[in-house]
Amino acid sequence: MVEVFLGVLSVLIGYQIYVSFYFGGKKFLDVKNSVAIYTKNCNDLNEHIEELKSTYSYVRSINYGDSHLQDDSRYNMKRRKWSENKNSTWVHNCSSSVVKNANNQPFKYLCKYFDIKSDEEQVSKLEEVLNNFSAAEQGKVLLSNERDRIVSDINSEIPTLVSIFSGKRLIKELGFRDIDLSDLYFPVYTFQYVSPGGNSSSKCVIKLDLRNLEALLSYLGALVKFRKSIAGQRALMTVALRERIKARDNFTCKLCSLSSSTERNLLLEIDHIIPLSKGGVTSEENLQTLCWKCNRTKGAKIL
Repeated sequence: MVEVFLGVLSVLIGYQIYVSFYFGGKKFLDVKNSVAIYTKNCNDLNEHIEELKSTYSYVRSINYGDSHLQDDSRYNMKRRKWSENKNSTWVHNCSSSVVKNANNQPFKYLCKYFDIKSDEEQVSKLEEVLNNFSAAEQGKVLLSNERDRIVSDINSEIPTLVSIFSGKRLIKELGFRDIDLSDLYFPVYTFQYVSPGGNSSSKCVIKLDLRNLEALLSYLGALVKFRKSIAGQRALMTVALRERIKARDNFTCKLCSLSSSTERNLLLEIDHIIPLSKGGVTSEENLQTLCWKCNRTKGAKIL
């Protein structure tokens, strides 16, 4: 048994030495250099996706001040739930009835207690968030596919043992940055109740993923009285509208003419020709399809 263990250990150590020599050798360096431009493009897209994820940062719970809750009773009360009473800009501490009502009418109470106003400016901000989050979700899949395609194209030049047993290290050694495929960036708001005695609690959690963001936009859109000058032409940014604009533009960037028909994993985004920040509105006439690089370069400019 000991001999078997030592034999396996020797093989593992020998393999690790072999892999280290391979990744430090000229053959691998030549392969790495041959795909360097594609690796950089993937890393640039990865960085862009992370920027898209950081769009949503301005909605906070109303600030009622800070305090510290301390139990000075003479009895050794457990008060297990007091530790759950969080003070956070993403958490609203409230009564149990508010928690129940928030569960029944999440958007109404989200707007009320997290100071989300029913006006054009708020709708425009949320449209930008939905647009960017939608692009980020699509981008994650396309980026992962493009990275896998690049690795697959050079697979014949990589030793079989390395491809099979050191795939993750191969991706890292080629220079690819980690792709965050999680959805942890979606904002999460919590209505929380903790009883005065600290022995019971309840909460309502609202996660603004793509589905909820689109529903919140529709909710606000029904409440907002848009300016008469734009009421007839204005639309709400939805996932369906994004795809309709792409189809209208033949899935082709209006600036550089790159198309998803020629670049399978090309991330296409929807741009406001006249930016919202400069008086533009979400209407089909003011929307265009851009590749992520052109959209990143254009920013809030009017070209």
